[in-house]
Amino acid sequence: MVASAAILGAAAMTSGAFAATPVAATPKPVPASQTMRALPNAPVEKVIVTYKSRTPEAGSNTAAKSDTAEKAAKTGEKLSFERRLAGGGALVNLGGKATKQDVTEVMNAFRADPAVASVEPDIRAYAMAVTPNDTDYAKQWDLFEPTGGMNVPAAWDRTTGSGVTVAVIDTGYAAHSDLATNIVSGYDFISTSADARDGNGRDADPKDEGDWNATDGECGTGSTASNSSWHGTHVAGTIAAVTNNTKGIAGIAYNAKIQPVRVLGKCGGSSSDIADAITWASGGTVPGIPANPNPAKVINMSLGGASSTCPSVYQTAINGAVSRGTTVVVAAGNSNANASGFTPANCTGVITVASTNRAGSRSYYSNYGTIVDVAAPGGETRNATDTPGTVTTPENAIYSTLNSGLTTQSTETYKPYQGTSMAAPHIAGLAALLKSAKSTLTPAEIESTIKNTARPLPGTCTGGCGTGIADSAKAVDAVLNTTPPAGNVFTNATDVAIPDNTTVSSSIAVTGRTGNAPATLKVGVDIKHTWRGDLVIDLVAPDGTVRNLKTSSSSDSADNVQTTYTVDASSEVANGTWKLQVRDVASGDTGYIDSWSLTF
Repeated sequence: MVASAAILGAAAMTSGAFAATPVAATPKPVPASQTMRALPNAPVEKVIVTYKSRTPEAGSNTAAKSDTAEKAAKTGEKLSFERRLAGGGALVNLGGKATKQDVTEVMNAFRADPAVASVEPDIRAYAMAVTPNDTDYAKQWDLFEPTGGMNVPAAWDRTTGSGVTVAVIDTGYAAHSDLATNIVSGYDFISTSADARDGNGRDADPKDEGDWNATDGECGTGSTASNSSWHGTHVAGTIAAVTNNTKGIAGIAYNAKIQPVRVLGKCGGSSSDIADAITWASGGTVPGIPANPNPAKVINMSLGGASSTCPSVYQTAINGAVSRGTTVVVAAGNSNANASGFTPANCTGVITVASTNRAGSRSYYSNYGTIVDVAAPGGETRNATDTPGTVTTPENAIYSTLNSGLTTQSTETYKPYQGTSMAAPHIAGLAALLKSAKSTLTPAEIESTIKNTARPLPGTCTGGCGTGIADSAKAVDAVLNTTPPAGNVFTNATDVAIPDNTTVSSSIAVTGRTGNAPATLKVGVDIKHTWRGDLVIDLVAPDGTVRNLKTSSSSDSADNVQTTYTVDASSEVANGTWKLQVRDVASGDTGYIDSWSLTF
């Protein structure tokens, strides 16, 4: 059991470089194509003329050309028939940039013709995925830069997070005008008054009272004196800062709501408080606590502690949250170590997020490993080779909302932080975008979409960073694509543990197909395991027929099974429940089914 959870805000837990200095270097300019601007007042160069049905001009280009020439002679303009549109209208070129008076004269001439049903200008349209007018948006490379960014602006045409509440289970909320309108009522789950610093235990006020430590060793051996982090407020800004308000920053899901749930105070927080917070935030019942009036569909937990296994108190709470339809996102940790030794990163049913830097490589501090699902920008306030405790590259960190108080709250501000704590809210924000775009999505579908649409890291990741850097636009495209994917893909992304010397299975219910399965049935498999030679993998058809996909091998010591098998299943009826059956035949190494799919 983990006694407490530490903030995963940065490698600063060991280096002292949690926050950057107040003065940041000048960031790279925002691409000109993304500069916020008023729509141009473009001159009209063409008009669209729709003729009444059964008139000669409606069906004959020759007649339309003749009518255009007649109108040119009448108005004195250089009109020409350009082409017929798919809808039947005639596109008429005005011969250059006509004045408003010229356009009006031409349109009036066509309107006066009894053969004309309508005439309208051929107006201009512009891409709407432009940069918000928030004054510090240029510093948010993590949203828009093609190398290390997450391709967020291209998703905003279709979804901005409306209707979704994201619970930030963290240090609470420090009042900030760039967040205020997106904050809904939360709760303070810190049960110990001394840790809460608010004079009582649990209450309905999630105000961040500060998590400073006055002296070294105050929070245990190795702990150091530090100022308050206002960590939860920084995380919240990345997810849903108010956007297009001519100030500060833009949030990823800027029309979503943030629910601050306070679990971290002086010296971190306890697993018992955190577990109750997960349950409450997702709409579950916690004894003695009023029901949550705004259950969250996404939970962000940028926190964790060292543990080789996921405590049952965490796993039970997470299982309950997922069963209620809540996606749980957690930070992988900042120890430059295998994330399997940290919790809740090593719990099942969560999306575990590693951190990448501006160059698209794994951040030097980020945890890694087979349990990492995906990566997202977490930034670096210094390079790996810089002296620990220094801040040399604040422009390469994640810029977000904060408070200037050293201990208790003071004035609002903005600062760059680094850490997997900063990476996780990028994924929580994306999860909110997806849930808003398609409300029926399950947590498993949200996870599989984010993982399947991620792009390979342009840099390097020693140890494993999941499927790559999340791509917001591609993920949104995937859930809004109304055309069935080629072959119809059925996926199960619910984790299934594979203990030693045990057989487990994961099911997919196939519906809507006719006839038999194809002779080239594609079986996509993503199994995380530290010695894949231990595994025997079978596909079980709805009628119970077993087809072997992989045999065991004592000499195959590599990690993971991430591949696609092709199976002749033409003798099987397509509709029904298919199973991926996995048998571990040896001791010493374990893993889990991360996800699998069938493509018909």
